[in-house]
Amino acid sequence: MIITLTVNPSLDRTVELEQALSRGEVQRVLRSVEEPGGKGVNVTRALDAAGAASVAVLPGRGDDPLVVALASAGVPVATVPITARLRSNITVTEPDGVTTKLNELGPELTEAEQRALIAAVIAQSADASWLVLAGSLPPSLPADFYVRVVREARAAGVVARIAVDTSGAPLAAIVEAGEPVDLIKPNGEELAELVGLADAEALEADPERVAEVAATLVPRGIRSALVTLGSTGAVLVDGDGAWFAPAPRIVPRSTVGAGDSSLAGFLLAVTEGAAPERALAQAVAHGAAAASLPGSAVPSREIADASAITVTRIRGAVAPVIP
Repeated sequence: MIITLTVNPSLDRTVELEQALSRGEVQRVLRSVEEPGGKGVNVTRALDAAGAASVAVLPGRGDDPLVVALASAGVPVATVPITARLRSNITVTEPDGVTTKLNELGPELTEAEQRALIAAVIAQSADASWLVLAGSLPPSLPADFYVRVVREARAAGVVARIAVDTSGAPLAAIVEAGEPVDLIKPNGEELAELVGLADAEALEADPERVAEVAATLVPRGIRSALVTLGSTGAVLVDGDGAWFAPAPRIVPRSTVGAGDSSLAGFLLAVTEGAAPERALAQAVAHGAAAASLPGSAVPSREIADASAITVTRIRGAVAPVIP
């Protein structure tokens, strides 16, 4: 069982344009879909589509449109009622795959609601193999909220491996806290921001440099890092080494949720006993398959085929193992 926590879920409306976006003009919409979203929710959706057991923990009343949409889609969830309504996001995708996102900030969560959410995560994680903390935090929560979740889960006896997929201040808080986590999943831009590198594009284009940078995080409590690099591929670094897997060529339709599908593919492979390099290959296959689909659709196991993806070992980026 893989448990995901999405503190700031959203009802995502994706608008697919017939032509490139032209500001200030009236344009024709080719397709429009509305789907429940949020990083952890997307990971659970992708795992569920692959036949793996997963439950998404999130805040929200039973009559909230997002919670209703999840129930209609058959996504396994555990919700914690809150007073505020959950947010709605808009994504605009262009024919060449360029994606523009308009994201609301999210609801305010009282201290009592925060405690209830953490209690739900701990209860659901009793027999879990992984606990995934994913996505942004609403403005009412401090940047170190995920650190609090990790500490309280461990204090309560949760032994599941913990993965964190966030960015900005919440990701920096996880690293700075030194609280051991098993995996982080930044993209190239998020990794550059985390370590203070100005040129994110140059970093994303250089997998060996990505591995070197990610390896510096392992002694600081991060046991492994899966760094997604868009159309370049992805890099995995852990205490035993570093690997790079190039992305297959696809016709991109929407990158919304592609990184979440990558994480799902990686966790799926790891829980099935795959070696790190093959788990990396599955991550890349899942991410590429998701990017080839419209909106925030998640791929089936059949179209996320990793058999043709070649993984190469990167030399000189090995970091010490954290016990």
